[in-house]
Amino acid sequence: MDASVYLKRAVYGRWAVACAFFFNGFLVGSWAPQIPVFMARLGISEFMLGLLILVFGVGALAAMPWCGYLISRFGSRAVVKGFAVFCSFSLLLVALAPNVLTAAPALFLFGAVIGGMDVAMNANAVEVEKKLSRAVMSSSHGFWSLGGFAGGALGGLLIEAHGHLAHAVVVTLIAIVLGLATFRYMITEDAPAAHEKHKLEFPTNPLIYLIGLMALFSMVPEGSVLDWAALYLQQERGADIAMAGFAFAAFSGTMSIMRFLGDGVRNRFGAVKTLRYSALIGATGMLVASLAPTSWIAILAFAFSGLGIANMVPIAFSAAGNQEGTSSGVALSMVTLMGYSGILVAPSAIGFVSGRTGFGPVYMVLAGLLIVVFLMANLAANADRKQAS
Repeated sequence: MDASVYLKRAVYGRWAVACAFFFNGFLVGSWAPQIPVFMARLGISEFMLGLLILVFGVGALAAMPWCGYLISRFGSRAVVKGFAVFCSFSLLLVALAPNVLTAAPALFLFGAVIGGMDVAMNANAVEVEKKLSRAVMSSSHGFWSLGGFAGGALGGLLIEAHGHLAHAVVVTLIAIVLGLATFRYMITEDAPAAHEKHKLEFPTNPLIYLIGLMALFSMVPEGSVLDWAALYLQQERGADIAMAGFAFAAFSGTMSIMRFLGDGVRNRFGAVKTLRYSALIGATGMLVASLAPTSWIAILAFAFSGLGIANMVPIAFSAAGNQEGTSSGVALSMVTLMGYSGILVAPSAIGFVSGRTGFGPVYMVLAGLLIVVFLMANLAANADRKQAS
């Protein structure tokens, strides 16, 4: 293939996978403003709502291990497109569910297709990195954050003006149009070796599980800020509700900015050095937040921590997808599973512990988890491995 044509296809593929991340984030962000309406129309308690949200997470975790098999057999492009079809209609199914008995399987399916697509689009981003010989993973995750912001902002306005069902229909139509317009430009992997077996399997390389541990330790602090930072500021730092909301907003804002800058930083300094300094920045922010005497200092500390945490998971995903002798789909399915397990398990565990110790010591321990990632940073060296074109 002519080199210019090859590069052109790779560039198109880079923007197509960015659209896939935006698409996925947009659907997740669109679900957030549906939650209060969902709770009210089903007449359920906060406890039952928590269980149903847990069903969403379990669906995502259940689907992730299968994606390695699907990607090795059909390629990440086909798997992204396949899951995207179901993703497009999944929020509408949840919005149509009239009771808990129908809402539970709808949420399980929603989580499964969102989680499955997550693995496949990360695998495709790894292929784009190989073909372009430069990092695109961090900015791809930046597009996910941008999609989440767009989905949440649009959702609140539409639901208030036209109701939850009209909002779900609009989200479905936007998803269909975005998928049809862009996903055909996604690149595909090279044909697998003839002897490669297509079956459900788990990685045999122990390094994959260590990288998964890095992803886990990187995502637990992220989930802790999402779920508990506002309550921490209210209960232990005397913030009002409005000020408490700034904690995650500041954290997610700096994360989004840094994810768009992260590829350039990584291309210049390399994955290991970027991960090492990112972990130190993240740990410093968490530690200062845990000791902050005022709400504003805590908010600024969470924002500083977001600058570091932003690119840690994208680097872990690139490192997993570039391991020699292991299918990128199989490796990424395991690392994604381990990473997202932290976001799923952390809220309940942190809530249980903080009820006895307060949130300050919890955030101090989370800073320690990021120091562990700092010490493990050399394991991410393969994130910079390039594939000859």
